[in-house]
Amino acid sequence: MKPSLQLAAPNYEAASPSRYLLLIAIPIVLLGCANQDMAKKEVAPAPAIVTVAQQPAAPPAVIVALPYEDAVKLAAKDLFTKAKLPDGQTFDMVIDPLVDGTTGMQSVATAALEKQVVGIVSSDFPRYQVKPLNAANLAAAPLVFIGTFTPINLQGKGTGERDAYRICFALADLKTGKIVSKGFARSQTAGIDPTPLPYFRDAPLWINDKIVEGYIRTCQGTSAGDPINPAYLDKVSVAAGIDEATKAYNGRKYKESLALFTALLRNPAGDQPRAHTGIYLSNLKLGRRDAAMHEFAKLASQGMTAKRLAVKFGFQSGAAGFAKDENSYDRWLKELASESSKFAKASGTCFEVGGHTGRGGSEALNERLSLQRAEYVKQRLIAERNDLADLISTKGYGSSEAMVATGRGDPFDALDRRIEFKPGPCAPKA
Repeated sequence: MKPSLQLAAPNYEAASPSRYLLLIAIPIVLLGCANQDMAKKEVAPAPAIVTVAQQPAAPPAVIVALPYEDAVKLAAKDLFTKAKLPDGQTFDMVIDPLVDGTTGMQSVATAALEKQVVGIVSSDFPRYQVKPLNAANLAAAPLVFIGTFTPINLQGKGTGERDAYRICFALADLKTGKIVSKGFARSQTAGIDPTPLPYFRDAPLWINDKIVEGYIRTCQGTSAGDPINPAYLDKVSVAAGIDEATKAYNGRKYKESLALFTALLRNPAGDQPRAHTGIYLSNLKLGRRDAAMHEFAKLASQGMTAKRLAVKFGFQSGAAGFAKDENSYDRWLKELASESSKFAKASGTCFEVGGHTGRGGSEALNERLSLQRAEYVKQRLIAERNDLADLISTKGYGSSEAMVATGRGDPFDALDRRIEFKPGPCAPKA
């Protein structure tokens, strides 16, 4: 037990001579210390700079994903209850089919989501009257319901492993050209089927389509009161025709889909990649290969003009060579080589041919394999057109830019194993 410190009055009578000397010395020492302190205060040094260690940034908050049906109801309630519309009125509403927010494709999941929205509106929000998406209803300038269903991770990013879906709903008013309301939620992945619908599964090319991009940006890149993205608004008049023709193809009515897609080209707004893709696919199903390849060439040209064109070549598993399937890869290469040469000469640009793989396995091996596939396609293109030899560079991206990112490794995530053409400046010659 430590002794306690106690201060007592000195007993001078009992003190020895040496104690007297000590008692006299103490005040002198204390006075000297005080004088030194005063001197220090008079010539004070510059204050020291204290460096405070920076605290590490807090990790991003984990996003809570709800069960699918709960998430859809939450997003729909968020949208319709916040809509700034006059009370006591009913409103006609059409639904422009929902899409994947990364690829723009429609899938079993987006179709099921649309059906659930219709049911929610009918039971909980009767002031909105859902009308068929057709030309007559669009001409009346109704409210248009659009939405995206996008695979993300639980940090809210569209990269890396996807373990949730982001639901985005938007209500657009064609009369005012503005967004009326927005709704959001995060959904768990259980029970969701991301399989693309036949038209999107069979499409040989993926193009950076400004109209589809405008649809996605209208949903994902706006707030209530903002204008509808002009790329989407300018072409929304043909949305019904695109939808009708696409449904005919998905229903295996190929003669009907060919007629409907071809009819769209009579309207300048209908001359777009989705129509040419439908004409290609319908002709191919009807055995009209020459007519199909004519449309393939048009699509390739549109993709190069849009600065991004992806080709869904099928490759042998773990190898650089093409798979043995029914696709006419030799014909594709011939048209791609011809259009690449034309575009390069007209624009004075070169091309990067980029290889991509799906998720899964070693990323180092994925990068190597994707580069080998890009080199293989480059050599096949040069075999078709010698003038491309100095115009094409290659790069292997592995799975770093996976778009579907399901990791299934089947035809449904074929877009992840794409070969991508990107026009760009030519490297200076040595």
